[in-house]
Amino acid sequence: MRMIGLAGWSGAGKTTLLVKVIPVLVGRGLRVSTLKHAHHAFDVDQPGKDSYEHRLAGASEVLIGSAGRWALMHELRDEPEPALPELLTRLSPVDLVIVEGYKRDRHPKLEVHRAAVGKPLLHPDDPAIVAVAADGALPQARVPVVSLDDIDAVVDILLAHAVPLEQAFATPTIATRVS
Repeated sequence: MRMIGLAGWSGAGKTTLLVKVIPVLVGRGLRVSTLKHAHHAFDVDQPGKDSYEHRLAGASEVLIGSAGRWALMHELRDEPEPALPELLTRLSPVDLVIVEGYKRDRHPKLEVHRAAVGKPLLHPDDPAIVAVAADGALPQARVPVVSLDDIDAVVDILLAHAVPLEQAFATPTIATRVS
């Protein structure tokens, strides 16, 4: 299983790009999963539903199954937020996992940048950014830049820079010389 991330400021178009990229990857015969980071409280359940009531009553986990899908919800309660590497281990094996968000983590990432957002580029300060998908030219960029509209080029970059999970968070070793 290999992984790569999409990083960028809110409003840059990460999700918009991702929903265009996934069908191309699937069309190339890959099984793809995504992992999305949320910076705020979110709920995938609905008040009044049995599963919601089970969680509200104090269940640590609620698994819902049907003929079309299953979902597992885990309540953290007072536990700390799990780190990205831990969450990745919870996914079923696929060919490629694309992580949306987690821009401060050190896994390889494609930066998504829109000038209209008014935020600076992330890549000068993040050596894990391998390229930028942007809505215009970025002559100051020190990594390859592709158009947000060139989905095939974006897919090619994602595939070229995706790494196995065990390499994504490995700390590089620095060789030392003994005199």
